[in-house]
Amino acid sequence: MRSNTFLVPNRRTLREAQRRTRRRPALVASTLAVAVAATVGLAATGPVAHAEASPATPRSIALASFTPTTDPVATVSSGGTDEISTAVREALDAAEQAIAQAATVTTDIQASGLDVGDPDPTVDTAELEAAVDRLESAELLPAPLVPDIAEDVTAAVSTVGERVAGLRGSLDAALALKAEQEAAAERARQEAEAKAAAEAKAAEEAAAAKQTSQQRSSAPAPVYTGGGGPGMSPADAQAAARGMLAGYGWGDDQFSCLVSLWNKESGWNYRASNPSSGAYGIPQALPGSKMSSAGADWQTNAVTQISWGLGYISGRYGSPCGAWGHSQSNGWY
Repeated sequence: MRSNTFLVPNRRTLREAQRRTRRRPALVASTLAVAVAATVGLAATGPVAHAEASPATPRSIALASFTPTTDPVATVSSGGTDEISTAVREALDAAEQAIAQAATVTTDIQASGLDVGDPDPTVDTAELEAAVDRLESAELLPAPLVPDIAEDVTAAVSTVGERVAGLRGSLDAALALKAEQEAAAERARQEAEAKAAAEAKAAEEAAAAKQTSQQRSSAPAPVYTGGGGPGMSPADAQAAARGMLAGYGWGDDQFSCLVSLWNKESGWNYRASNPSSGAYGIPQALPGSKMSSAGADWQTNAVTQISWGLGYISGRYGSPCGAWGHSQSNGWY
């Protein structure tokens, strides 16, 4: 947009000089008119006095007068406080802002690369700029015409403002839709990653369980030596149990968990009995007769009880530490 000519000192100075130049003939004419009036007035003194004595002299000469003409050129300045100057400044300021906003919204739409639902998302400011040009030349026009030109600028500003507001609303809606779509895509990506991770973990656990099962099935059956009959002490029972761990693929790290578990259940006493539940023996099998699958002497042989108990732990919890952890959490295993 062109600069407001009323705010540029050099052009304002030039126009004031031109205005003074244009007014010189008027001032000269006014001076001559005043002089003529004065001459007529002076000349009329004689005839009037003579007319009193001589009625034939025309009285119309005595009524001659002079009415000065006003300068029809408008006076509009950047610092003027009159109504016309104020209206011009306000109209030009509003026009400058409207044209800047039009350029901004057009640039924003192009930068976004989004479809705002308008085949030509631009703002036509040609009519506004033409009205601004006419208003900036208002100093050369009669004062009564200046307010009409300022109103033309104001009307053009309103038209441009409505177009800018419409495009800005369309752009905001397109940006909001884009943000929503990106958020949905991100949620879908995260959900897909979480699902893939869960499936991978499940597959890994299944593979590990299968490998453990294969190792157990391929492990040689434990061979127990020694007695294990009546009179076996808790220490002897623990020693016998420790020797059986390797047969299940367990290391010595599992032994401490097994000791803690069966210390809690029976104190490693092969005759331990729970009268309220019917649990029996070192592993506290419920009912105790379950241990008959490991040997007919399940009631008196600690090794038979330990053998059954380790098999139960392997099948149900995978390891003594797994059984011990369950017992600590739930009070039983």
